[in-house]
Amino acid sequence: MAGVGAGTGTEDTFRGALARLRAAQKTSRGVSLYSRYVNRPAGRVFAAAAHRAGRTPNQVTALSAAVSFAGIAALALLPPSWPLALGVWAALVLGFALDAADGQLARLRGESSAAGEWLDHAVDCAKITALHTAVLITFHQHFALPGEGWLLVPPVFQLAAVMIFFGGLLTDKLKPRPAAPPTAPAAPPSRVRAVALLPVDYGTMCALFLLLGDERAFRLGYALLAGVYVVFFAAFSVKWFRELSAAGAARASSAARS
Repeated sequence: MAGVGAGTGTEDTFRGALARLRAAQKTSRGVSLYSRYVNRPAGRVFAAAAHRAGRTPNQVTALSAAVSFAGIAALALLPPSWPLALGVWAALVLGFALDAADGQLARLRGESSAAGEWLDHAVDCAKITALHTAVLITFHQHFALPGEGWLLVPPVFQLAAVMIFFGGLLTDKLKPRPAAPPTAPAAPPSRVRAVALLPVDYGTMCALFLLLGDERAFRLGYALLAGVYVVFFAAFSVKWFRELSAAGAARASSAARS
């Protein structure tokens, strides 16, 4: 697979790599405002820097995992405080930006691969699972909970978050690809949809940990966001099932006519 630029002369500078990355972005359809205007641009900067340093996409994925899991480990092991809140947020946000960088670096270098995509998604799934497990540990070890029912919130949140991640990936893999690229220009991404998706953007989850210094504020904010994730999971599940059912019916009808 060819890269997005020649990678020689001035194009191999940091600014040249950044310009080439800006010209080769994935579609913004189905992407929240945070990912579109904050995380992806930050990822471009890291991807350009990694390209200049001669790093590989898998090395960037490994760095993203190391930073993210350092923050998750701190969350699980240390008592909540405002400095910890800032540290966990910074580690998760940096890990998220690096997660956006590895795929962009792969496209820049022309090194996209199934193995690299698998590694990226496996790290993402592990990160989501570990993060809510760390919150459960914090609830049990460090919070004066008003009732044991609060210990059910992290597993429910974890289930909804993992299923949204997994369901979205699986739906994208199972959807039939168009036989030929569309001739008409694609409609611009919906800003309303981008705003509506903010509650289930990982950047919003990262921001939640800025409340970690106040037990009650964090606990209530976490429970509220957990409820939002459950609602989104239910809505997404219905949407994805209907889309795949319609695609299957269309395939069957097409096969019957041929």
